[in-house]
Amino acid sequence: LCVLPPLTVTSPCKILKCNSEFWAATSGSHHLGAEEAPEFCTALRAYAHCTRRTARTCRGDLAYHSAVHGIDDLMVQHNCSKDGPTSQPRLRTLPPGDSQERSDSPEICHYEKSFHKHSAAPNYTHCGLFGDPHLRTFTDTFQTCKVQGAWPLIDNNYLNVQVTNTPVLPGSSATATSKLTIIFKSFQECVDQKVYQAEMDELPAAFVDGSKNGGDKHGANSLKITEKVSGQHIEIQAKYIGTTIVVRQVGRYLTFAVRMPEEVVNAVEDRDSQGLYLCLRGCPLNQQIDFQSIRSAQATEGRARRKGPSLPAPPEAFTYETATAKCREKLPVEDLYFQSCVFDLLTTGDVNFMLAAYYAFEDVKMLHSNKDKLHLYERTRVLTPGNMAPTGTHPTLWVALLCLCWLCLL
Repeated sequence: LCVLPPLTVTSPCKILKCNSEFWAATSGSHHLGAEEAPEFCTALRAYAHCTRRTARTCRGDLAYHSAVHGIDDLMVQHNCSKDGPTSQPRLRTLPPGDSQERSDSPEICHYEKSFHKHSAAPNYTHCGLFGDPHLRTFTDTFQTCKVQGAWPLIDNNYLNVQVTNTPVLPGSSATATSKLTIIFKSFQECVDQKVYQAEMDELPAAFVDGSKNGGDKHGANSLKITEKVSGQHIEIQAKYIGTTIVVRQVGRYLTFAVRMPEEVVNAVEDRDSQGLYLCLRGCPLNQQIDFQSIRSAQATEGRARRKGPSLPAPPEAFTYETATAKCREKLPVEDLYFQSCVFDLLTTGDVNFMLAAYYAFEDVKMLHSNKDKLHLYERTRVLTPGNMAPTGTHPTLWVALLCLCWLCLL
């Protein structure tokens, strides 16, 4: 079911709008005084009313069902009646120094302190997805893929990340990320299960239940969301697994970047299921696009043409020369991020894809632990032992030569 394309480009479910409105009404009010409880209940009833209005279009939406259960729990916790006013007053924020930050969180909720107290620092890896779409895996493999529909980026014992890619232009094989769902699984005394969901024109600064941390557990602040630029850039810190996630909206589409310890990357119970774990295994061969050959076609033809029957010609807003000049404004080094920028401008004609490549590289600079590997210049190919011959030499020829030498020695 995960690989089926979506029925529509955008979901009619408006649960993210309900979540955002509730969070706006209750920001800073997690620890309420008695005088604030009625206002909190009013905001909760408005939240419930909003979810009911969108219920018909949200039946299969995980974020919707999570929000509904969360509302019921909060109603019970705060003794809220389901009957009453539903206006949404803005609750006063906590004064400085009265935040819910806890300095006494359990050591188990800080990855570096708990797992590596008496050993070397963990080895961090990076994965990113941006543009049309381009994937950099945890092993620094760089691929350009189709992957239309819903695909799992990360699937391990601690969290799941799924992206949905939709066509940029009607009838085109060019796709970009229109929806992102991140599920943080409940972990010991640190965090409750939390779901984050973003889609085109909706980049919330809170989880789907309206919270901005890991819940009510003692180490809840080892999972936190920070809004860097309203509606454009959020960062999620999951200290209990040593992980940082950056989500951006650039133009209409989303980008994703993560920094994660190798130990967490490989924490998968069912290793047979890792085949669909794109950040680890890369895109399936039948979903990969020959980036290098299309890049050559771009240089000679001045535009990108993807293989396939009856595909529309890409926009003519950019020639190869104008696209390269535009990309150099933000990406002066002609690495694969630069080439991806050129590719996307020629394929889509949308200048926002230049910014997506630029911010993807900025995230690499922030998140990648090996500064010598920031730039990639050739698309990494998946090699099997039989494909390890030197460039330009067919492996069968080498086998024949080795056999001939052996016969000569006899």
